[in-house]
Amino acid sequence: MRALLCLSIIALLTGCGSSGSASAPSGDTQCSNDAQKQFVLDAMRTWYLWNDRIPAQVDINGYATPDDLLAFLMTFSPDDGSGQPIDRFSFINSAAADQQFFGEGRFEGFGFSSRFLAADDLRLSRVFAGSPADMGGLERGQRIVALNGRTIVEIQAAEGVSAVFGTSPLEFTMRDTSGREFIVTIAQDIVTIDPIPQSFIIDAGAGRMVGYMELYQFVSTADAEFDAIFASFRAAGVNDVIIDLRDNGGGLVSTTELLADYLGGDVAENLVFTITRFNADRAAANNRSAFFSRLGNSISLSRLIVITGPSTASASEAIANGLEPHVEVTLVGSTTSGKPVGQVGLEFCEQILRPTAFQLFNADDFGDYFDGLPADCAAADDLDVPVGAETDPNMIAALAFLETGACPVAALPGDQMKLRLDDDVQQLDRRGSPQRVYADAW
Repeated sequence: MRALLCLSIIALLTGCGSSGSASAPSGDTQCSNDAQKQFVLDAMRTWYLWNDRIPAQVDINGYATPDDLLAFLMTFSPDDGSGQPIDRFSFINSAAADQQFFGEGRFEGFGFSSRFLAADDLRLSRVFAGSPADMGGLERGQRIVALNGRTIVEIQAAEGVSAVFGTSPLEFTMRDTSGREFIVTIAQDIVTIDPIPQSFIIDAGAGRMVGYMELYQFVSTADAEFDAIFASFRAAGVNDVIIDLRDNGGGLVSTTELLADYLGGDVAENLVFTITRFNADRAAANNRSAFFSRLGNSISLSRLIVITGPSTASASEAIANGLEPHVEVTLVGSTTSGKPVGQVGLEFCEQILRPTAFQLFNADDFGDYFDGLPADCAAADDLDVPVGAETDPNMIAALAFLETGACPVAALPGDQMKLRLDDDVQQLDRRGSPQRVYADAW
């Protein structure tokens, strides 16, 4: 069931073994700019999911770099409905950084993720423990007021914050949740990702035990932790699981399928988890189905709650979509990113090209969610509240649904949610069909 393919992280990296029939240049003489551009063109003609849309004649001399050529070729992916190409995922990166991230769970940076709540309101959504950001006093929920003395509005009107985040060291003007401002200068360094920041078991009463796991990234360093976590779930008699993927942008196919086995291997053994489809030229040799395998600590899963958000992508979406035909799956939070596709890794000249090469479908042959998977129960990600805390609106909604089968009305961030749940509630099937109506709160 394991694969040498990978599901990518939007705007970050992808990781897996290399494959491909395009001849990769190597060495100083063969790694000229033109040779690299030719490799990208040949590889895209071979592996790109939409390779039949690439023009027969492409002049590589019209593009300054391999990245420029790749950006052009991505424009031939289908329209996403807004006049823009659907492929936002293909990219080129350093092969060393790729291996470091997915093989070792490490990357070079400040060690935080951020999110715009408004045009001038950039907040920290996560700070990695032990990272330069953590050591500098940065915490979830804090607002970045300025970078190197320039306001966020000024930066966004010019080069954008992503470009400034490439500067090191960088002076941060921060405002904490109490309104206090402080200035700290932070230099980038190697950050080690904790792929599973927390897991625990909740006594829901009446003998019901609920397992909770926050999974930040599908990287190989998570694999060994799964067994211990699910061993504890199994020993406690957990049948309902809340898996928190609100910030999880994806990762390795092998880690995704391993998690699927722990979740669904007992109840869906030998049934289809995902169906992977490549372009017509690669289909015969590469199309495959991944089946659930029963592991020693696979649990008897009854209900799965997936906490989602706009950063939930790729492998995270595949978990929800792949398990839905077999168990009761409920999405709590907000609509996911929308990435039912993945990439292969093609190495050349100490770089790695990751073209979008395949699309994933579940056992019901559903895999068209480029607009994202909508949440069944809406809940806010309150940045002033720790992820997974008792006061986290997503946790409140998830536990309420498990107890009553109904979605509470989503509260605004910071609200104290005191709920009265009717017997019926508005729920939307992931394909859009309304099922039940009515909800109330006080």
